Amino acid sequence: MSGFRPHTAWTSGLIAATSLATALTTTPATAVSGPQASDAVSATTARLDIGGQHGCSATLVAPQWLLTAASCFTVTPGTALTPGAPKLKTTAALGNSAQQVVNLVPRTDRDVVMAQLAKPVTGITPVPVTGTAPATGNEVQTAGYGRTHDEWMPDQVHAAAFTVQTTGATTFDLAAKSDGAAVCKGDSGGPLLSTAGGHTAIVGVNSSSWQGGCLGTAPAETRTGAVAARADDLAGWVQQVSYSTTFAAAPWKHAVQMTAGYYTGDSAGGTRRKDMIVIWDDGEVTLYQGGDGNDPAHPFAAEQRLQPEKSIWTKAVSVTSVNTGGGTDGLVVRWVDGEMTLYPTVDAKGFHGEKQLAPPKDDTWKDDARLMAGARFTPGGHRDDLLVDWKDGHVSVFSDLAVNGLKKQTQIVAKNNTWTYATQLATGSFTGKGTDDLLVRWIDGETTIYPGMTAKALPGEIKIRPAKSNWADATVVTAGAFTGNTTADDVLVRWNDGHVSLFPAVDTKGLHNEIQLAPAS
Repeated sequence: MSGFRPHTAWTSGLIAATSLATALTTTPATAVSGPQASDAVSATTARLDIGGQHGCSATLVAPQWLLTAASCFTVTPGTALTPGAPKLKTTAALGNSAQQVVNLVPRTDRDVVMAQLAKPVTGITPVPVTGTAPATGNEVQTAGYGRTHDEWMPDQVHAAAFTVQTTGATTFDLAAKSDGAAVCKGDSGGPLLSTAGGHTAIVGVNSSSWQGGCLGTAPAETRTGAVAARADDLAGWVQQVSYSTTFAAAPWKHAVQMTAGYYTGDSAGGTRRKDMIVIWDDGEVTLYQGGDGNDPAHPFAAEQRLQPEKSIWTKAVSVTSVNTGGGTDGLVVRWVDGEMTLYPTVDAKGFHGEKQLAPPKDDTWKDDARLMAGARFTPGGHRDDLLVDWKDGHVSVFSDLAVNGLKKQTQIVAKNNTWTYATQLATGSFTGKGTDDLLVRWIDGETTIYPGMTAKALPGEIKIRPAKSNWADATVVTAGAFTGNTTADDVLVRWNDGHVSLFPAVDTKGLHNEIQLAPAS
């Protein structure tokens, strides 16, 4: 591409490839020599100008996200790309407009990165990432803005047909299907596309090639084989990363209740992470679907609206997740009039099987109950025990709601002047005990964990934040398995200024890394 310095190959990504890719370290690749691409492919393929020094290609996979090659942004060949803003100012031209790339989310196992645009693109339908790998011998299409056999800097996207030769853990080895087809400088990061079943989808990202026949390549070089980084197994990761901007844009200062559970399928030890239900101050209820990946910066993959604005849920005073033995988790709700409701099943379609635990105008639940949290406090039982902190400071556990409702109550803390200062409750598995732990945020910011709670007595506490800490501003707190789907030890906080943070892997040593999921609002 005239006026651009070709970048060097991503050598570390070639280690696991075949002998063809291993030999490529002396001839870095990046672009396609072939006919002009279709209108649909051209519309979604972006040209990247990286610091005015070199160019790459990319594909729109979400309104505010491009999928491209990590090697486009590394200064030193073979080094890992640091997440965050590009070191060099990067402009993405897509259609008739151009805007900056403001954030990079790279993979650590292959030559792939998600690049966030400054604002969403409108009027262009993003290309989906397929979840099915092409078989050996299948035809695929590469595309990009790179040089061709006779143009240094074409102003059109070109495409060429290749066939899959071998499939590695993170790469495809490709062979040109026709004479003149080649991946050349400038097409690195462009899409590898499948049209199986008549549907165009991304299966990979251009990474390296021999560049035989490309303008500027030595005439003696006639080889046209190429290597693409696989994307067919990254559909879930792409979804989680791209959804993160939508999640961050929500009006989090208006979230008044949050609770985590498995509402959309799966369970502990499965592939999907926990979901989260949020009640907003206008009565809207949103279900945030947990993702399939372990990236703590992108824990959710989608959202469903369970209730609209101005719904009856403006009357929900407290909500907490429980599991009464069903396939998905449910919800206990305390309403402003004292009614207590159990929904044994909650999913993307709403709340199901409503059971009344206490009637309306029940003064005990209306006036005396303060905070509540569902968990497994009975060894070997379901996660349907309910801990309640009362107005006079006493604390009790209602065991096995599915069988007993609110009839089996055990007081574990007598009336006192301490628990009246408890402000937020959350339950999780922070200490590895046989029953769930209780996390309490006190009014002065002190935050404690009570490990291995039962209905017998309150265990000794573990202080994870001191008095007068910034946790005095932790307005809404919940816990769940948002990263690794084995242990509910991640704590999510909505702060007083509206920003949202995730603390992964909280344990007896306390809080560790804090990851911001949404800015102050």
